[in-house]
Amino acid sequence: MLSPGGSLLDRRRFLAGSLAAALGALSSLPAQAEMVKSKARIVIAGAGAAGLTMAARLLMRLSGADVVVVDSRSEHIYQPGLTLVGAGIKPLSYARLATADYLASGARWIKEDVAEFDPVANKIVTDKGTSLAYDFLVVATGLALDYAAIEGMDTSLIGREGIASIYGGPEAADASWRALSAFVEKGGVGLFGRPATEMKCAGAPLKQAFLADDRLRRAGRRGRAEIVYNAHNQMLFGVPPVDAKVRALFARQDFKVNFSHVLTKIDPGGRIATFETPRGTAELRWDLIHVVPPMRAPAPVRNSALAWRSGPFAADGWLEVDKATLQHRRFANVFGVGDINGVPKGKTAASVKWQAPVAVDHLVAAIAGRRGTETYNGYTSCPLITRIGQAMLVEFDYDGRLTPSFPFIDPLDEHWVVWIIKEKMLKATYTAMLQGLA
Repeated sequence: MLSPGGSLLDRRRFLAGSLAAALGALSSLPAQAEMVKSKARIVIAGAGAAGLTMAARLLMRLSGADVVVVDSRSEHIYQPGLTLVGAGIKPLSYARLATADYLASGARWIKEDVAEFDPVANKIVTDKGTSLAYDFLVVATGLALDYAAIEGMDTSLIGREGIASIYGGPEAADASWRALSAFVEKGGVGLFGRPATEMKCAGAPLKQAFLADDRLRRAGRRGRAEIVYNAHNQMLFGVPPVDAKVRALFARQDFKVNFSHVLTKIDPGGRIATFETPRGTAELRWDLIHVVPPMRAPAPVRNSALAWRSGPFAADGWLEVDKATLQHRRFANVFGVGDINGVPKGKTAASVKWQAPVAVDHLVAAIAGRRGTETYNGYTSCPLITRIGQAMLVEFDYDGRLTPSFPFIDPLDEHWVVWIIKEKMLKATYTAMLQGLA
């Protein structure tokens, strides 16, 4: 196993070996699956990572099908890049892509948003009143950021009054970097944490805390600042061995931790944050606060028959799919991919890479009159940055078991190789995924 440090020569040899291994893996990829002829009408709701990937993969498997992507957004956000923009490592433009550049050839694009799902009538209705009938539906809407659930919070505040929030998009991430820069200059109290709801990339709030700490240390001003992480429950990370590692890192970096603290209100003028705790409300002052909003299913899914009716995913309206096949549990011609799914894990871009082939396998099998064979095990990946130039490659499944892809990298070690993967290689892999190639 390569050591986290290592000489320049060791690193060059390692990268050369890794490239050779990657080329070997590519040469042994299975042959393209047989094309299925079909006139099926397939509607894909959403042109995010999940929607574009599904369109590309379906058109690689189906001949003659009508694949329609419904989404009004011309800009595609490279969400894994928001952490880097928010820490001043990449420019705002790094997280911006054009939807048109990655829409699969042969797919139709309706630049409207889904306003209503009617799975009984097998149709969707857009915000412009367009009604689209389908034979199969792929729900890839992503999720909704509920900033309004935090009293006093508005996205227009990001970058002002010490308020940061990378989740709001490229502009918000860039404004968050300005807020972080001011904090590094002046010092004070930095508040970090996450909501109690399900969320995309649950490691990102941890990354922002680590990167703030690193920026302070590089500026020689760590002694002027206090880093406080407000965990929503009694864990810092939902996978026990990773939780233990993060606790050790927080202790090493001299972070203060408040457990079971959920942000409910902010006072921008007074710079006071209010948290719900088991002992009642608690107020904390900030010089910098990284606000992560509660996250829920978008209203059209949440208010439709497609949402979970009971259980842990019902309150926020997540899509009711079988966690192994990603097929809807009550409407067999509906599939879900990406953040919208009401499953125990799987709200990262890396999850889409593993979910899409499973959903495509079962959808194409349904068209061909047979049963699909692929299953999704909950694979989720988080390159957990702990400082600029170092990260851990945390990969796990539904059961919280670590599932490392690279046997030469310990998933609980901070490593320069993982930083290279995150900072140099991940975007290329992501765009290849959008085109059905990864």
